[in-house]
Amino acid sequence: MLKVVAGYVADLEGAPLAARTRQAYASNVQGYGRWLSDRPEAEQALRTPRARDLAARGYKRFLKVERGWRPASVNLALAAVDHFNRFLGLGPADVAREPLVQAAPRALDVAEQRELLRACEVAKPRDRAIVVLLLYTALRLQEIVDLDAGDARLSARKGVLTVRSGKGDQYREVPLNPPVRDALNGWLPVRRERAAAGEAALFVGPKGLRLSPRAIDTVVRGTGCRAGLALSAHVLRHTCVTNLVRAGNDIVLVAELAGHRRLETTRRYSLPSQADRQAAMDRLEIEP
Repeated sequence: MLKVVAGYVADLEGAPLAARTRQAYASNVQGYGRWLSDRPEAEQALRTPRARDLAARGYKRFLKVERGWRPASVNLALAAVDHFNRFLGLGPADVAREPLVQAAPRALDVAEQRELLRACEVAKPRDRAIVVLLLYTALRLQEIVDLDAGDARLSARKGVLTVRSGKGDQYREVPLNPPVRDALNGWLPVRRERAAAGEAALFVGPKGLRLSPRAIDTVVRGTGCRAGLALSAHVLRHTCVTNLVRAGNDIVLVAELAGHRRLETTRRYSLPSQADRQAAMDRLEIEP
């Protein structure tokens, strides 16, 4: 048994897989081999579909019950065993995958958003505009990088941001609320003085050139750090969409604002978070 597994691991080196996948498959199949080698059906599990299926199901129960693995880890192990069985010429086992716990994407809660906005108040005008814009428009990182100054149309009481080529080359217009308009009005005069000749970008660096995705990400993480938060542009996007959904807005409207092509993507934001689950159980407490 272990000799067969060793042959698989050696063959895995030439497989067209990412290095991390090869490493994970090798480790999981070695674990499967050690478990299977102590069982009487080991030889048959390498030869017949029926024994293969029973072995995979038994290994799944072993990982869940005796090892206490979580669903995602169990499913990765089963994927590795399937790859091993293909190597043997048997094909994948007939074994159901573990259902994964569905939860909303990570978003900042209200208290964390307040801390972030306080950190923005003392940030440089450009950095404040970047973070506030991401928090209140649900733009993707690349979308904010691609913005030109002419894409932000502001007036005393209104504002619209044009995303000309979002994910899937989609065009959309996002209304701007007062905090975003205020932040942009604080940055645009600075930008006019700083932007290099002919540079159209809305957000520029010290040399007057368009900021890169890494530079935008550094701004977001730095502002988050000053607020005591681990942040990314994607977390701010998730936060904005979560706020829109939980405020009771129509799901089609939210999908349009976020640039989602599928409503199922937007519906994920209505799923309960771990904090929601904890709060639900905490509310069951009855004072004696």
